[in-house]
Amino acid sequence: MLKRFLSERPLRLPHLKPYVPRPSDPSIFWFNSERDDVISDVVSRICAAHETDRARLEMALNDAAFHEIRRLEKQRDEEARERLGYWRSMVRRIGKMDDSEQRRVLHTIVTNMARDIAGNFDPRVYRFARLAAPRLIGGVMEPRRLTEGLMAGSPASLDRVLRVQGDLDHLRNLQDRGSLVFVPTHSSNLDSIVLSQALETSGLPPVIYGAGKNLFTNPIISFFMHNLGAYRVDRRIRVSLYKHVLKLYSQVMIERGYHSLFFPGGTRSRSGMIERHVKLGLLGSAVGAFTTNRVRRVDRPVWFVPTTINYALVLEAETLIKDWLTEEGQARYIIEDDEFSRIDRWFAFFRKMVGMRGGCIIRFGEPIDPFGNAVDAEGQSLTPTGRSIDAGGYVEHRGKAVIDAARDAAYTRELGEVLAERFEKETVLMSTQVVAHVLFRDLVQQTPGMDLFTRMRLRGEIGVDAATLCRELGETRDRLFVLERQGRVRTSEVVKEDSPEELLERALSFWNGYHDSTAAMREGAQIVIGDPSLLLYYQNRCVPFAEDIASPEQLKAASEIARLGVHR
Repeated sequence: MLKRFLSERPLRLPHLKPYVPRPSDPSIFWFNSERDDVISDVVSRICAAHETDRARLEMALNDAAFHEIRRLEKQRDEEARERLGYWRSMVRRIGKMDDSEQRRVLHTIVTNMARDIAGNFDPRVYRFARLAAPRLIGGVMEPRRLTEGLMAGSPASLDRVLRVQGDLDHLRNLQDRGSLVFVPTHSSNLDSIVLSQALETSGLPPVIYGAGKNLFTNPIISFFMHNLGAYRVDRRIRVSLYKHVLKLYSQVMIERGYHSLFFPGGTRSRSGMIERHVKLGLLGSAVGAFTTNRVRRVDRPVWFVPTTINYALVLEAETLIKDWLTEEGQARYIIEDDEFSRIDRWFAFFRKMVGMRGGCIIRFGEPIDPFGNAVDAEGQSLTPTGRSIDAGGYVEHRGKAVIDAARDAAYTRELGEVLAERFEKETVLMSTQVVAHVLFRDLVQQTPGMDLFTRMRLRGEIGVDAATLCRELGETRDRLFVLERQGRVRTSEVVKEDSPEELLERALSFWNGYHDSTAAMREGAQIVIGDPSLLLYYQNRCVPFAEDIASPEQLKAASEIARLGVHR
């Protein structure tokens, strides 16, 4: 009912006076004044790359028509009724068009794509959101606060839940010297929201970011994303031209100094594991932006900020792990029916989070240049020995910066490997993940010879003595602390400070009452595993460290768990 109410009444912010950007404002405040120029730049560069080669141009048009006809025939919606006839007509005419007509059609297609992708930024909405968002979320978590008014009181509830870690002074020092590109892990559709709040509370600039077009169907999220710099990504479109436009739009924005955010994992981690293999498309756009600026003699560096988003409770955990465990999860890119699409699940989630001390931790890692080098306080690139170097040298040939697509693709692959390593080191293991891992390891030990899917059917059949579990939990935590001292992973303050008994009770409390099923519950002196798949999801964050935090007696089970991450 609430969702229908909101969809029938579009969100509006009355009484907001026009805002004139000031020189001290973040660069994104000026975006709308050059939005048309950004689109024109993208269109002209895409068209120029195709127009000189008729064979390439004709192939691009045929590819666009073929894929759009297939997509629209499957959709059978309003868009299909409006556009399917155009594409069917065009595919019959492509071979008969002369060069000028093909170029006109290309220009029209690319322009429409760029306009559909391009974002928008309203400083008035930003000013409203930075004040209202934490109080609104805090009010959902503690409903009595809603009566205090969105613009009054203190967002204390959100402050208790959200923690920000990392060398923030370093990032604040770099934000006016070049373009920051935040590249976080991706667990939930809430990630963009909590990360935006983390940037705001840390004194870091707002960013542009890509958001799946399906998310714009949620009236609340759509309103803010549409007005706060999000550019739309329609993952249903398989057209090569569209991918080029999307990548170049990101590149042009970074070239022009707009701080950016994108998820290199591509989509949410359905398994709950830390991303080990990252997608290189948008990552390459930032490397390309650095190269292009150097060729044009524009002194605007680009730095990447490896970021981890760590939750004790994940909004869409049940849907994501079920999707991963099915064949559908291997191919389906968009999930349109998960918990994120249901307003009532939002309320249940945030109200559950109110009892969590540091239930979400955003950790900003040390920034690196496009070639994986650390950077100092002024943004100067450093070798592993600490010597200053000019990052521009990586894109020079005979002393002159040049564009070389193959070279930059190699740099992008290497950067992706560096980010995957940083994700592991900057991951903060939460109480639910550590408890789930110890419980799941016991499940594997008690079911030798069973495969993963057989174990998923053991609902309510496997129990562990609570005292034994707490002892194992304490020993596992001690081994995690050793890894943390080695700089291989991090643990939350709750994991550090609570006793094993408190950690167990905290995890059981978090799982009970939010998810439709329960990962584990107490039955007398036993902790019984209720939903092994949910337990699997939370423990998967520990997969890279499984063998290092196991005792000799647990090593066989730990090795089996570690193999879960080998082929993902």
